[in-house]
Amino acid sequence: MRATTIHAARDIRLSDVPDPRIDKPTQAIVKVVAGCVCGSDLWPYRGENDITAGDTIGHEAVGVIEEVGAEVRSFAPGDFVVIPFCHADNTCPHCRFGMHAACDNLGFTASGQAEYTLVHEAEGSLVKTDGMPDPGMIPSLLALSDVMSTGWHAAVSGGVQKGGTAVVVGDGAVGLCGVLAASHMGAERVIAMSRHAPRQEIARTFGATDIVEERGKEGAERIFELTDGVGADAVLECVGTDQAMKTALRVARPGARVGFVGVPHGIELPVRAMFQRNVGLGGGMAPVRAYLPHLLDLVLDGAIDPGPVFDLTLPLDQVDEAYRAMDERRAVKVLLQP
Repeated sequence: MRATTIHAARDIRLSDVPDPRIDKPTQAIVKVVAGCVCGSDLWPYRGENDITAGDTIGHEAVGVIEEVGAEVRSFAPGDFVVIPFCHADNTCPHCRFGMHAACDNLGFTASGQAEYTLVHEAEGSLVKTDGMPDPGMIPSLLALSDVMSTGWHAAVSGGVQKGGTAVVVGDGAVGLCGVLAASHMGAERVIAMSRHAPRQEIARTFGATDIVEERGKEGAERIFELTDGVGADAVLECVGTDQAMKTALRVARPGARVGFVGVPHGIELPVRAMFQRNVGLGGGMAPVRAYLPHLLDLVLDGAIDPGPVFDLTLPLDQVDEAYRAMDERRAVKVLLQP
């Protein structure tokens, strides 16, 4: 099959690799209808993460089941499914606690930017739609495989409350989905930190009431101006850098929580300041399967529409341009069509 492979920093290729095959009864093979590039894919692309040359890349996909293992009973070839980027059996103690991202049999989508992908725990992970969805629904359904679920996790972990004030640090696809989540959960004020006009427009569409373009100390001062010196009731940290985390913790009011979902790179927590101000920190890798049924209902009912985070669509054979467009911030998120 054709699949995206990474070979070195900024060296993305579309390669011929072996088709996935079922070697465990819990697995399924899905023909990818749509995949995409994630902001976290840019870490290895930029050389910030270790790379094994020739590995496939891409962890977000939706598609049609091609084949299932013997223990997969709720799904059959022809079913259209949303694939959580982290696969879980949905039966282990951690899954029953709602923390599917720490499943005892955890697996990951490893070829979402490809023609086919393998799901390790299909019975516990996949969620299907009632028949083949309308093509116009595909972007919103694809967002559920990661970024919408991750933005939702940030809002849940940050303790967004109806009538409260939420600040979202980060204007990538996850941050924008965090804005949508906070708004849907009933936050009266949603402040999006963004300095890019196209992303600000999406943020406002998603429910942002205020935009703060400043960063660091200046950004925090602006947020305190907007909140009469109080700070935010909930903060969503959706970047993963030390500056973003410092900003998130700084603008949280005493007693508030920061929900962090940005993959951490070089973060040093100011634990004493957190202690003195009673500011909590929660979050991490999103347990997508825990949220997926509810979020799917919201999308199908028209209550939320995360699809606009995809502002560029390219064929799979232009995947190198997809990475360049996101790396250069010419696109928020690129949808890939095999």
